Amino acid sequence: MGKIKSCFVCQECGYESPKWAGKCPNCNSWNSMVEEFKSQQSYSAGSNLSKIKVNNMPQSIMNIKSIAYDRMNTGINELNRVLGGGIVKGSLTLISGDPGIGKSTLLLQAANNISKQYGKVLYISGEESEEQIKLRGDRLEALSKELFILSETNVEIIEKHIIDTEPIFVIIDSIQTLYNDTITSAPGSVSQVRESSNAIMRIGKSKDIPFFIVAHVTKQGALAGPKVLEHMVDTVLSFEGERTEEFRILRTIKNRFGTTSEIGVFEMRETGLQEVSNPSAVFLEDTEFNREGSIVIGIMEGTRPILVEVQALVSETKAVMPRRTAVGVDTSRLNLILAVLEKKLKIPFYNCDVYVNVVGGLNIEGTLGDLGIALALVSSIKSCETKLEKLLVVGEIGLTGEVRPVTFCDRIVNEGSKMGFKNFIVPSRNKDKINLNNVNIVGVSSLKEVINKVF
Repeated sequence: MGKIKSCFVCQECGYESPKWAGKCPNCNSWNSMVEEFKSQQSYSAGSNLSKIKVNNMPQSIMNIKSIAYDRMNTGINELNRVLGGGIVKGSLTLISGDPGIGKSTLLLQAANNISKQYGKVLYISGEESEEQIKLRGDRLEALSKELFILSETNVEIIEKHIIDTEPIFVIIDSIQTLYNDTITSAPGSVSQVRESSNAIMRIGKSKDIPFFIVAHVTKQGALAGPKVLEHMVDTVLSFEGERTEEFRILRTIKNRFGTTSEIGVFEMRETGLQEVSNPSAVFLEDTEFNREGSIVIGIMEGTRPILVEVQALVSETKAVMPRRTAVGVDTSRLNLILAVLEKKLKIPFYNCDVYVNVVGGLNIEGTLGDLGIALALVSSIKSCETKLEKLLVVGEIGLTGEVRPVTFCDRIVNEGSKMGFKNFIVPSRNKDKINLNNVNIVGVSSLKEVINKVF
């Protein structure tokens, strides 16, 4: 039998040290070192290689047969979109989000739909009792006979129930509440999360059962626990949104069976999460066009074009360091656009506070919204509206002041045409590829040209 070794493990990053320290040397977290015990097995290289039985052999990749993944329909189109078409059998999916954002609600709705189509679904909760889940099920009308609820935190007991029940889909809510008796540390520690995840992965892969695992987040919004948890699972989903707002966005961070560029949009209602099949209509529902500091832009989220409103407010200040506040826009990208406007158009922003907000709570990634943000800033500082009514703007801004072409511009313009927009500002090199009638498409190549045509 191996010796029992004691070591101190950081609960934030998983760093191991033979001695306790008040501050983790790796991640600089204070009071995160916790003592844990592990068995240290002696090993001498090559001593037991002759006794090892090998059941498989390396083979050429040309001889390995390609397989098509068998997917399960969750009954929620937005969730299927994010997952790449549905849940792959035997896969592990990790979903995280702020408390109260709607993770358990979404999973209970999906579990109810799957149980009606395929058979037994097991919902395991370590945070709520069976009665609490039943109350949520009554509210969501998720009352399928094939949906089984279990309140348990011991991994070995959970494995026994899975073997006895033989479900086709399992939900773990949450991984931070599970524990293994062989580990001395408390539930939620790095060792417990790692061992519990290993046990779940072994069960899922050996029995071809897909698992959905709920994970907590830190105050900064990052996934709590060791980073190895994200490496072990097949898919990582992030549920975003403000608890005070009604819209929720499900985003893919990692996906071994599909793209990571798709998003799902939901609306929180009393009866649960409702799908938003046309996000553009929702984000522009209360928009009043031709307002000072307001521009509608088009972006791409995966294969879906989405139209959103960008609002800018520029006000003169006496402060030495003017404020730069951006919600839904990368602050470094905003500073770049401000620098280009000051250099190329001679518009002074150095003595002004600048605020930029994306209506609806969506985070803009990439450069598709550069030109729209610039026009919103110019509109606000000049206190004037655009001359073109129902205007949609698409384009990237370069450091020399040119308007650069963007990908999928034709799809965004087609979406804008369906939504009733009549005027479009696009890069000149994208204009030739767009064939639409009864709309005014203006191609531009520089910021100066845009300002002259819009204001």
